[in-house]
Amino acid sequence: MKRIVSGIQPSGILTLGNYIGMIKKTVELQKSLTDTEFFLFVADLHAITVPQDPSEMRKRIRDVAAMYLAAGLDPEKTVLFIQSEVYQHCELAHILECNTYMGELERMTQFKVKSQKQETGISCGLFTYPVLMAADILLYDADYVPVGEDQKQHLEITRDIALRFNNRYGDFFTVPEPIIRKIGARIMDLQDPDKKMSKSSESDRGRISLYEDAATIKRKIKSAVTDSLGIMKYDPENQPGLANLITIYSVLAEITPDEVVSRYAGQGYALFKEELGNLVADEIGGLQKRYSEIISSGKLDEILDKGRATASLYASRKMDKCRRKVGLGRIRKDK
Repeated sequence: MKRIVSGIQPSGILTLGNYIGMIKKTVELQKSLTDTEFFLFVADLHAITVPQDPSEMRKRIRDVAAMYLAAGLDPEKTVLFIQSEVYQHCELAHILECNTYMGELERMTQFKVKSQKQETGISCGLFTYPVLMAADILLYDADYVPVGEDQKQHLEITRDIALRFNNRYGDFFTVPEPIIRKIGARIMDLQDPDKKMSKSSESDRGRISLYEDAATIKRKIKSAVTDSLGIMKYDPENQPGLANLITIYSVLAEITPDEVVSRYAGQGYALFKEELGNLVADEIGGLQKRYSEIISSGKLDEILDKGRATASLYASRKMDKCRRKVGLGRIRKDK
């Protein structure tokens, strides 16, 4: 049986971009890949590479897990857990850091971009972020990892680290392959379609939160940046704002971008935006209802406890072998 490993950070408020690009994609993969098991975690260790409010963080950790379940994730077919509750992630990260070169990390695009935005000191954790991500993946022998375009470079370094370790110590880690969604992998800011819709951006005008009311959602869609051409066409290069909205419609309605264009050809943008606003509001409204039921049911902690136990058992066995591979610890003479 193949295995998919994936995680999402509890930093900032979950957005429509997170839902389309990661959460909904994961649920769809689970439904289509019946011979594959899923290890999904809330990546709270990654979130603290930049300062976080502790009380808000603890709330968002639960929110992320609940939203996965609200989106239709099957807890019986998924190991759902909190990253920091399985200490082997950190242990393996250190071993992998000792098999990773400074130059490799200095070339990481996300580090360059995020470090340029930091007004205060840049943490070592932000620099070594890709190695912790590699540990998250390699610890569970992932065959596949769903990634957005902005995370593809991190998976590439994960593969490089795994191959280097295997060459040095003998075959040990599974070298993972990426699963990249062609449509919807990267949802852009509604006001600045050159930037990704981000849960941590300073302004909320360009993002749609998964907790917003229908009226606010429709208003944001209506005011989304398009262009002055007035021509329904899927052209991400020349009409990025419109292409972004078409992508959102395409994923939620489960039709192709070309079908969206055909549906609204010759009708301008107003009707398209109105019906897209209704579509997004209905999708998020249903998600919110199921989320509230899960949060109030008391079952969330049961699912997370079970996930922690399963992930910890697998991680413990993997790390026992890993320590022996690299020569850590001692050999008991009485055994």
